[in-house]
Amino acid sequence: MHSASEKELYDVWTRQEYKDVFRTIDGEEISVLDPGMRSDDLPGPDFKNARIRIGNITFVGDVEIDPDYSDWKNHGHNIDSRYNKVILHLSLSNKNHYHHVYNKDGRKIPTVCILDFIKEEVTTIPKVDENEQGKGYSIKCSDYHHTCSLEIKNNFLARLGLERFEKKCTKIYDRLKELKYVNEFHLSEPVISYDLSEKFHERNFTNRDFQDKDIWKQILYEQVFEALGYSKNKTQMLELARLAKISYLNKMDIDGITVDKFEAILFQISGLIPASDKLKEEETKKYIERLSLMWDSVKPFYDGAFMEKEKWNFFRLRPQNFPTIRITAGAKILNSIMHENLIPVIAKKIIEIRNLTVLINSLRSLFVIKSDGFWQNHYVFDQRANAQIKYFVGISRSDEIIINVILPYFSVYFEVFGNTQAAKKILKIYEFYNQKSDNSLITYMAKALGILEESKRTIISQGMIELFRGYCSKNRCLECEIGKIVFN
Repeated sequence: MHSASEKELYDVWTRQEYKDVFRTIDGEEISVLDPGMRSDDLPGPDFKNARIRIGNITFVGDVEIDPDYSDWKNHGHNIDSRYNKVILHLSLSNKNHYHHVYNKDGRKIPTVCILDFIKEEVTTIPKVDENEQGKGYSIKCSDYHHTCSLEIKNNFLARLGLERFEKKCTKIYDRLKELKYVNEFHLSEPVISYDLSEKFHERNFTNRDFQDKDIWKQILYEQVFEALGYSKNKTQMLELARLAKISYLNKMDIDGITVDKFEAILFQISGLIPASDKLKEEETKKYIERLSLMWDSVKPFYDGAFMEKEKWNFFRLRPQNFPTIRITAGAKILNSIMHENLIPVIAKKIIEIRNLTVLINSLRSLFVIKSDGFWQNHYVFDQRANAQIKYFVGISRSDEIIINVILPYFSVYFEVFGNTQAAKKILKIYEFYNQKSDNSLITYMAKALGILEESKRTIISQGMIELFRGYCSKNRCLECEIGKIVFN
């Protein structure tokens, strides 16, 4: 196994196949609650948003896997801020039995030699089909799915779709509690979840704790920005929303607030604005000059950090998905949240519009954003686009925002404020919804399971994502209702 490639190590980590209890060198037991999502083609840690219990403490953050312990320093991870959220370092070799690595801020991160725990029979790891290798999608039952009835598949996928929806609701409610606690005690935002004290985890929150409108605005703002970022920039967009937070934006004169000013704030904090002395295009010079003037008027109110340009990912992205375009779209949605009563508007639509098709189209239209201004003709600073950009956010991304953000957000919102009828209606919308978005994983799973027509339903397509991430990729075939029949 010493000749194992990093790809094989990633597979071992994803499948969680160990011969013994996983422990740190200090002897603390490690329970992997969620191995996280593989961040293919991205600079930074190998797995994002993992949940790991070490001893009695649950950590949420990133995981880095290297062939050798020394690669952490040799590859510069110790001086790279992109690795500041790493909670566990894994290697195939650690001949000196070091207990920790250190991130850029000097925080100790436990390191584990994975070789000590790998099952012998796992040394030959199944290869992914060549046609899907780039995406990493492969399920064992794809050649045998016909032995399971369509009814069983649909029922199981619908159940998983609801489970996925409930997870999104839980995530929003947890953030609601976190924001209440942070604001109440005037604390700084935690870098990773374990920075919060035991008092937070022991506290019993009631619905009366969540009357502050700004907390609800902040959560919607964060969730929408994260959704706008896609997989490659969602962490960065979320960080941006937490830096340019609602409490800071509230300090400014409402009469002087425009969408352009939100653009100025977001781009300045993002670190993406290039130095003026390096600009060649006159249109870009004028645009940045205008942003700078607007920023000067609000800069005194800002005491937070600034992001680094290097954090943002443009590599292997379609130009319309560049972070510059996403930030521009975000500025317009932020303006709707702050000054166009977006939350009450959506709540009113959900409560009053009875026809679900009409309601869905009405919600969808709120997040389809036509292009205008400087970014109508630019994907990046200092370079005009070959063709005019028609939309900053199209129907496909609008659907993603509604499914992944708006519906779970308002499910929590209505539950907290006691409107059980509206909360039930949210579930009806979710079950009725047919997304117009394309997703390579959903397309693969629909073909592999023989349910192309049914996959158009959102609850089924979301169930397929949950199936792949929760079962297929973790080799849990015999715990899956489809697998129990196929492999019996």
